[in-house]
Amino acid sequence: MSSDPHVSLSESEVLLRPVGCTNFKLRQLTRRVTQHYDRRLALSGLKTTQYSLLSHVDRLGPLPPGELARRMDMDASTLSRNLRPLLAAGWLRMDEGVDARTRVLNITDAGRELRRRAQRHWKAAQVALNQQLGPATVVALHELLDKGLAAFHLADSD
Repeated sequence: MSSDPHVSLSESEVLLRPVGCTNFKLRQLTRRVTQHYDRRLALSGLKTTQYSLLSHVDRLGPLPPGELARRMDMDASTLSRNLRPLLAAGWLRMDEGVDARTRVLNITDAGRELRRRAQRHWKAAQVALNQQLGPATVVALHELLDKGLAAFHLADSD
């Protein structure tokens, strides 16, 4: 497709031309989905971001914070800000890594138990979202999101 506004577009290009700001639309959907999950997870005392961090460290840990940020597609400052309350509450622990200069995140027994209890609330949110949007829409959404993330990862590796 030409970037010159004076060049006419084919019918298929006009039909496939995005309308509106993709970032705004994604953020709108993300806010609504986050609110949906947060309402359910609040019953466990966690927010969606906290549950996600506990789950990732439980599944992947022990691991350095930078590796966790990379695996979650987060920047280091956002991760650091989101880790603070989990570390303060004793649900995660920052331990010495292979040497005195490195650190690794570990989930504590209390964090693992909280994540386990919160998982039923997360599951309820997941089931309710699938019902509200319909399984076919959720599957299609996952495919589109995975494709979009893969395109960014490919561009990052160039």
